Amino acid sequence: MTKRILLILLVFTAVLNDLRAQDPQFTQFYANPLYLNPAFAGTARCARICMNYRNQWPNLSGTYVTYSASYDQHFDFMAGGLGVIVMSDDQARGTLRNTNASLVYSYHAAINREFSLKFGIQATYFQKTLDRGRLNFGDMIDARRGFVWNTSEIVPSAKKSNADFSAGVLGYSKNYFFGFAAHHITQPDEGLLGQSKLPAKFTGHAGMIIPLEKGNESYLSPNVLFQAQQKFQQLNLGLYYVKGAFVAGLWYRNMDAIIALVGLQNNNFKFGYSYDVTISKLSGNTAGSHEVSLQIQFECKPKKKKYRTISCPSF
Repeated sequence: MTKRILLILLVFTAVLNDLRAQDPQFTQFYANPLYLNPAFAGTARCARICMNYRNQWPNLSGTYVTYSASYDQHFDFMAGGLGVIVMSDDQARGTLRNTNASLVYSYHAAINREFSLKFGIQATYFQKTLDRGRLNFGDMIDARRGFVWNTSEIVPSAKKSNADFSAGVLGYSKNYFFGFAAHHITQPDEGLLGQSKLPAKFTGHAGMIIPLEKGNESYLSPNVLFQAQQKFQQLNLGLYYVKGAFVAGLWYRNMDAIIALVGLQNNNFKFGYSYDVTISKLSGNTAGSHEVSLQIQFECKPKKKKYRTISCPSF
C-alpha cells in the first residue's frame, strides 16, 4: 500500500513539475460552439444559451468533471456576434480546478448570397487553483500512524491567474461549413510550481448537409474534427442522422473511443446525450464518459437585412 501511495505521489509531482496541460474536450462540440471556435458567436442570429456537462471516466477515483455555459447573439449595429462563455474543469475531486471566463466577438462578412465568412476573437481570464490540503508526500508518512508529519518538499502555489487570447474563422453556405481556430495564441504561464506555458491548440473542423427529403426535415451530415496541442493529436470522424426533431450520431475518435449520441430538438430547445465507449488500453477501467448538453434558442425581431444562419448539426 505504501509503495502504491509513493508511486501516485511521484506521478503527481511529475505532472506538476514537467508536463503541460491539455484542454478539456467535449464530445458534443457543436453543442458548445463558442468553446469550439470563437467565430461561432452570433451564428444563430437570435440569442442563444448553451449549457454543457461532461463526466469523464467516472469509474476512476480521480474523475474529470467539466461544466460550461455560454450566451451569444448577433447584433446588426456591431456587424457581428457577441458572446460570453464560462467554464469550470474539476480534476481529482476538486484537488485541481481550472476556471475561466471569456468575452467573444465575431465579425460577419457576406461574401455573396450563398456564402458567408465569420472571423472571431476571444479574450479569456483564467484561474487555476490547487487544494494543497489534499497533497500527501512520502516524508509525511509514519509507519504506524500514516500521514502525520510535515513535509520538507516544495509545495506548489495554491493559485495562478493569467490572461489568454484565441481567434478563429468560419466559412459556411446552405449545405457545407468549415472552420479553423487557434487557442492560447500567447501561450500564457499557468504553472503552480515554476513556469509552465499553456501550449497553443489548433482546431480544424468541417462538414456538410446531405438532404434526404425536401425542406431539410431529414438529412445526413458527415463531419470531421482535427485538433493538435503540443504532441497531442486527435481526429474525430462522425455522421449525424436528423429526422425532424430526432438526432442520432455515431463518432470514432482515433484509437480512443467510439461515441454514440441521441438528441431532441425544435426551434427553441435542444437536448443531447452522448456516451464515449473507451476502446484504448483503459477499456474496462473507466466506465466511459457521459456528456449532456442543453441549448435554448430565443426568438427575436425579424431580420433587417439578409443574414444566413449556419446549418451545422446542433450536437
